[in-house]
Amino acid sequence: MLVAMNIEDMLLDLGHEVAGIASRLEPALALAREGQFDLALLDVNLAGQPSFPVAAILRDRGIPFLFATGYGIKGIIDEFKSCAVLQKPFRGMELEQALTNWACGTASPEASA
Repeated sequence: MLVAMNIEDMLLDLGHEVAGIASRLEPALALAREGQFDLALLDVNLAGQPSFPVAAILRDRGIPFLFATGYGIKGIIDEFKSCAVLQKPFRGMELEQALTNWACGTASPEASA
């Protein structure tokens, strides 16, 4: 929860509003299904359960998302390998760059160039 609070502070410092935090899979699934937000930052590991079902819902709803994980791209299943991954721990500058550049479900700047 401390990590989530730290990331929330980073997002607020960057001028974003946090619509919700879920540290377990079931609340995260509910937020993914029903939440109204522009982008999601998904920790790959939610109390020992992978967040890939959450990512699938967000993808189906057309809501962009980023993954955060200590495992880097190695922690991402093949279905989502093309998605942006923030290697934990990360700093506000890295978060800002990831949010500015691209998220899964959106075109990367390089793809549109």
